[in-house]
Amino acid sequence: MPETKVRCHSGRVTAGGRGTANEREDAGMGGREGMIPLGLADVTGPSMVPTLRHGDRLLVRYAARVRAGDVVVLRHPLQQDLLIVKRAVGRRDGGWWVLSDNPFAEPDSRVFGVVPDDLVLARVLWRFRPRGTGARSALASLTWAAFALRPVSVRARGRALAPDFRAGTGGEAS
Repeated sequence: MPETKVRCHSGRVTAGGRGTANEREDAGMGGREGMIPLGLADVTGPSMVPTLRHGDRLLVRYAARVRAGDVVVLRHPLQQDLLIVKRAVGRRDGGWWVLSDNPFAEPDSRVFGVVPDDLVLARVLWRFRPRGTGARSALASLTWAAFALRPVSVRARGRALAPDFRAGTGGEAS
């Protein structure tokens, strides 16, 4: 199954004072100080369904503290020019164990192992689901308006971690 990828936009509201200048540059935040380290990303692919869908737009925070259950943007460990989005389910020696929300999608840590901390670039804060094309009834428009903008967090949704994590194959909780 295809990988869920993200494309980060260069017109970010970024460059916060956290991390070294090199870390901010690696995360795409430039060397500017004193700005909010936020950015936008577009989702492509099915690996994070049902949390994220192809076409969703994400508000991300660079250099944010990551906790188990957070959805994160990271560099693919085996192809570092590729940015992907996964759920950080637990800490392991050397980094994060990340999984797709779609249990039939790969690759994730089941394929490439632990992701080093320096490859985790941002935590996803909010998801915006663009309006679909076609004729819309008033009820469909209201439903879309009610669900188009949502926080992306295991805590905000009250959802349990991925089954692989609960079964003990997804790493240790921090």
